[in-house]
Amino acid sequence: MGLTIIQVDAFTDQPFAGNPAAVCVTDKPLADDLMRAIALEMNLSETAFLYPIEDGYSLRWFTPAVEVDLCGHATLASAHVLWSEGHLPENEVAKFQTKSGWLSARKQADWIEMDFPAQPVQTASHVLPQLVKSLCCGGNIRAVSKNDINYLVEIQSESALTRLQPDFAEMKKLPVQGVIATAPADSEDYDFVSRYFCPAVGINEDPVTGSAHASLAPYWQEKLGQSEMIAKQISARGGVVRVRYNNSDDPADRVFVSGQAVTIMKGELSPAI
Repeated sequence: MGLTIIQVDAFTDQPFAGNPAAVCVTDKPLADDLMRAIALEMNLSETAFLYPIEDGYSLRWFTPAVEVDLCGHATLASAHVLWSEGHLPENEVAKFQTKSGWLSARKQADWIEMDFPAQPVQTASHVLPQLVKSLCCGGNIRAVSKNDINYLVEIQSESALTRLQPDFAEMKKLPVQGVIATAPADSEDYDFVSRYFCPAVGINEDPVTGSAHASLAPYWQEKLGQSEMIAKQISARGGVVRVRYNNSDDPADRVFVSGQAVTIMKGELSPAI
């Protein structure tokens, strides 16, 4: 038997929407070179690799180009697979040991809620000209913030955010993993909208990015004064994300990110691999 690979569309309840991730659950760890090769072969924004350990599962995420420290949609897809494929009872919490520490996911009716470390941003003291140039957005920037991972740029409006056509070659030169662009939502159904660009890790635009909401939730909580919000990532595929953040002063600050997931296909790699 070859390795089983399951493809899941995350942050959506409809097939062919949200963010696709491949999930591979094995009995023991795979070699790093093999995981990188599989991720490149799958050619999705993320491929997740899991195997059982004490108190949960080891979980690692690979883009077609690099391994990343935190990925929301592939964690959501992994939890979905553990329950849907019978690895865990649906009433049991999925626990993952990752490069970002222990993460957990809980099934709540048709939604899955994940517990992530908050990644708040601070107002950027200096805005690199390359950032403005890469976004190609003229005077539509309202504010620029930053952490060690990403820039977070608030755009004037949802329509301006929709029209963004970044210069990815220029953006790839920035000293961060990616750029989160966000704006207030036009629709009353959502509190804010976003797009995420990360050409530095091989993905020009990520369809839906759970990890970006570990920064977006604290950012919009401070602006809107709400601890629970509904967001939409307005990529071509699109997806809906629920966030819950309590603005705690605890150094172990957490963001709860929720989404839905749909299995799209299941197959096996060749036994010769």
